[in-house]
Amino acid sequence: MSATKTNQPTASRGRPAASGERRDEILAAALTCFVADGFHGTAVPQVAKQAGIATGTIYHYFPSKEAMVNALYRKWKEAIGRRVFTAFPPAAHVREQFRAVWHEMVDFALAEPDAFAFLELHNHRSYLDAESLAMENRLKDFAALMVQTAQKRGEIKAGPTSLLMELVFGAVTGMMRAHWDGRFELTADTRRVAEQACWDTIAASPG
Repeated sequence: MSATKTNQPTASRGRPAASGERRDEILAAALTCFVADGFHGTAVPQVAKQAGIATGTIYHYFPSKEAMVNALYRKWKEAIGRRVFTAFPPAAHVREQFRAVWHEMVDFALAEPDAFAFLELHNHRSYLDAESLAMENRLKDFAALMVQTAQKRGEIKAGPTSLLMELVFGAVTGMMRAHWDGRFELTADTRRVAEQACWDTIAASPG
């Protein structure tokens, strides 16, 4: 997809990278590889080549490919969660809460297209560990509470909370894929139309 960055080694000449810097370089390389070829289609030597380091160096930071992909997943789930939690207006009407969450998701996708593609356009269930699943569930529980609270007030349609959430999340991911594929341009106007359409999908009454 067009969101994938060009495969160029990230290592630089000069002083050796500090431990935290090297770890970040490996995760950046892993992100590029996983978005391009998927978890199962990516081998550790491929990540090492992308990072411009020896394969054995990766194992100083991550004991396995599974450990590496979980660290990457948690890094970006935490990043999007931090954006959503910071922007969320707890005292506002659910319509404004929805708008804030929706736009933070889209802003994140535009700012970090590879990270969004990795998080939302790949099936991670076969390799996520307990810590990653717990982080995923915290974000889903947060969104579910917002929906359930509004359902009790009659502001959001009755029905399975998870279904309503998937309708919105699915629309956002589909919209971003279409934008990256060049099927339409995501402008301020089309964002407003899309956000209103997503809200109308779950709102008890349009508006």
